[in-house]
Amino acid sequence: MIASPLAPALTLPFMSSTSSTRISKRLAVVGTVIGLHVVGLWAMQSGLIARVVEIVVPVQVMAEMIEAPQPEIPPAPPPPAPKPQPVVNKPRPMPKPVPRPVPVAEPLPQAVEPATISAPPPEPPVAQAPAAAPTAVQTEAIAQPAPPKIELPSSDADYLNNPRPAYPALSRRLGEQGKVVVRVFIDANGTATRAEIRTSSGYERLDQTALQTVQRWRYVPGKRNGVAEAMWFNVPINFVLE
Repeated sequence: MIASPLAPALTLPFMSSTSSTRISKRLAVVGTVIGLHVVGLWAMQSGLIARVVEIVVPVQVMAEMIEAPQPEIPPAPPPPAPKPQPVVNKPRPMPKPVPRPVPVAEPLPQAVEPATISAPPPEPPVAQAPAAAPTAVQTEAIAQPAPPKIELPSSDADYLNNPRPAYPALSRRLGEQGKVVVRVFIDANGTATRAEIRTSSGYERLDQTALQTVQRWRYVPGKRNGVAEAMWFNVPINFVLE
C-alpha cells in the first residue's frame, strides 16, 4: 500500500486542546477518504474489478438461458369413428298382373225393315171462347173523363209591364236581404184580390214591400181545360244587395 502523503496533524503550542481535537478528527476523515480513493485506483490498475465483472456476467447469462421446464400438453384424442348403420333391404313390390283382352263376339248383321211413314191425323178445330164481358172497374174507367188540364197563373208576361219591387232605403243601409214568398188569389180577369205572406225573409220591411208590390201587379189568369178560372198562386221575390 502507498503511504498517505499527509502527515498527522501537528500541535501548535499556542492552540488550545479543544481546537486541536476538532482538527485531528477532520484530518482523520480526510485521510480516510483519500485512502479509499487510492485503494480504488490501485484496484483498477491491478485488474481486480474487471475480474469481478467477468465472474458476475456469465452467471447472469446462464440464469437467463436456463428456463423452467414447461409442462407437456397431451395431444387431443381423435374423434370417434362413425358407427356403421345397418343396411335394410326393402322388399321389391310384386308386379301387377296384366289383364288379357277377352275376345268379344261381333253381332251378326240383321235385316232392317223399311219404316212406314203415315200422315198425322187432322187436328180438331179449336173452338173460340166468347169475348169476356167488361168488368165493373173497366166500365168505371171508360166512364170517367180524362183529368182536366190546369194552367197556373203567370206574372212574367211582357205585356203586363209589372214593375220590380222597390228596395227599402233603410233596409239597404242596414244590409237587410232575403227571399219572400207571397201567396196570391188571382181572379179570372187577372186581378189579385187577396195576398198573404207564405215564407218570410226575416225582415218586416222586406215582407211588407213584397206584399204591396204583388197586390198591384197584373196576372195572366189560370185556366182549367182552356177556360179562365180563379185560383191561388205563389209569387217568389228576392231582395239581394248588389
